[in-house]
Amino acid sequence: MTTTMKHALRSTWAWLAEPTLMRRSVASVLVAFVVVWAVLLGYNFVNYKHTITRDPGLMKYGDAVLDSLASITDPAHAATAVAATDHWTNIRRRQIGLLPGVQMHELLDAASGQRVFASPGLQNVAVPPASQRAEPFIEEAALQGRSFRIYTGRNARWVLRVFETKRTDSNFLQYNGRALLPYLLLASPFVLLAVWLSVRHGLRPLQQLASRIAQRGQDDLQSVGFNARHRELKPLEQSLDHLFAQLRQKVERERAFVQDAAHEVRTPLAVITAQAHVMARSPSEEERTQAQAHLEQAIARTSHLAQQLLDLAALDDAQRPAPRDLDVAQWLRGALAQAAPQAIARQIELSLDAPDILPARLDQPAFESIAHNLIDNALRYTPHGGNVAVALRREGAALQLSVQDDGPGIPATEHQRVFERFYRGAGHAANGSGLGLAIVRQAVLRMGGQVQIGVGLNGKGVGFFVSIPLPHSA
Repeated sequence: MTTTMKHALRSTWAWLAEPTLMRRSVASVLVAFVVVWAVLLGYNFVNYKHTITRDPGLMKYGDAVLDSLASITDPAHAATAVAATDHWTNIRRRQIGLLPGVQMHELLDAASGQRVFASPGLQNVAVPPASQRAEPFIEEAALQGRSFRIYTGRNARWVLRVFETKRTDSNFLQYNGRALLPYLLLASPFVLLAVWLSVRHGLRPLQQLASRIAQRGQDDLQSVGFNARHRELKPLEQSLDHLFAQLRQKVERERAFVQDAAHEVRTPLAVITAQAHVMARSPSEEERTQAQAHLEQAIARTSHLAQQLLDLAALDDAQRPAPRDLDVAQWLRGALAQAAPQAIARQIELSLDAPDILPARLDQPAFESIAHNLIDNALRYTPHGGNVAVALRREGAALQLSVQDDGPGIPATEHQRVFERFYRGAGHAANGSGLGLAIVRQAVLRMGGQVQIGVGLNGKGVGFFVSIPLPHSA
C-alpha cells in the first residue's frame, strides 16, 4: 500500500470518526426505528398471548366446519367433505406461511364413537379420547413430542376434532419481526431525509454565527450583533455578548493596572535616580547621608510595591494550591510578632483576641495575604499612640477574622472604592501603593469568602471583617 493511499485512508477515518450533529441525529433516528420495531413486536406479542388463551380463530373455524357437516348423514360423504377441507386448509396455510406445521382433522360418529375420517398424520397416532362435553372447547395435548391445540365440537350426528400445532413464542417473534422489517425499511429513507434537511436547516444560523465570529479581528471584543431570530440561539448570543463584555472589562482593567503600576514604579525610580545623583555629585557629607536615607526609602517602597504586584498576580492565577491544615491562631500570633516592632516604633498597642488553638484546612497563601495586608494597612494608617485590635474565631463552618483600629477612618463615600487597585483615599499622610486592600479582596474571593468594611474601635477608625468558609472536614 502506497503512502498516498495510507494518508487517504487515515484522512477518511479521521473524517468518519469526528463526531457531528448530523451523524448523531441520523444515528438517533436509526435507534428510534429499532425501538419502534421492538415496541411494535412487543405489542403484537402481548396481543397474541392475550388472544391465544381463547383462540377465537380456531374455535370459529371448528364451529364452521361442524355446522357445514350438520346436513350430511352419510359417513362416506362426510369423510369426503372433511378430507377436502383438510386438503384445502393446509394448502392455504403453506401459501400464507403464517402458522407452523399442519392442521389435522378427525371426524367421529357421535353415536358409536367410530372414526369416520382422520388426517394422514393422525392415522397411526394414539390420540386422547374425545370428551363428552356438549359445548365446543379447546384443550392442549402433546402428540409425539409436539404440542397441539385441539378443538372438540359435536352435534347430533358427528364429533369433530381439529388438531393445530401450537405456535411457539420464538416462532411468533421470528415471523412478526421479519414481517415488520420491510415497512420500517421502506419508511426509513423518507424519515432520514426529513431529519437530514431539518438538521441542516437548523444548523445554518449557528454556522452563520460561527462565521461572523471567525471573521472578527483578534482585538474586536464588541457585541456579536447577530440578532438571532430563533429562541434556541438567543441564549447563545446573549452568553457570547456577556463573555465579550467581561473580556472587555478585563482588558480595560489590565490596561489600567499596567498604567497605574508603571506610574507607581516611576515615582520611586525618579527618587532613586535623583538621590543617586546627589550621592555621586554632592560635596556635602550631610547631603549625601540624607540622600542615602531617601534612596533606601525609595528602594524599600519599590521592593514593597513589586512584592504586592507579585502577590496580586499570584492571586489572579487560575492555579490554586491545595488546601493545607494550619493552626490559624498560632500562625496569627507569629504574624503579629513580626509586626510588633513596627507597632512599638509608633507606640501603637497591638492586641489579639483568639483561642489557644484553631485548626483549619484552608488556602494558606491566600489567608496569609489577607492577614498581612490588613495588619500592615491598620498599622500604616493608625496615628502614634493608637490601637489596633485583631480578633479570630470560628463560627459554625466559617472562619471569622477582624482587624479594627481607632485611626482617622474611611469616609462612607469611599467604602466601595477602597478595594480598587491603586486607590488611595485623600487626607492620609502615610505612604502606600493602594494595593493592600485589593489583594485582600482578591484573596477573600479566591477562598470563597466575603470581606466587609465597618466601624473601628470605640466608634472611631475603621474595621475590616473577613468571613471564610471552611470544609466540613476541617
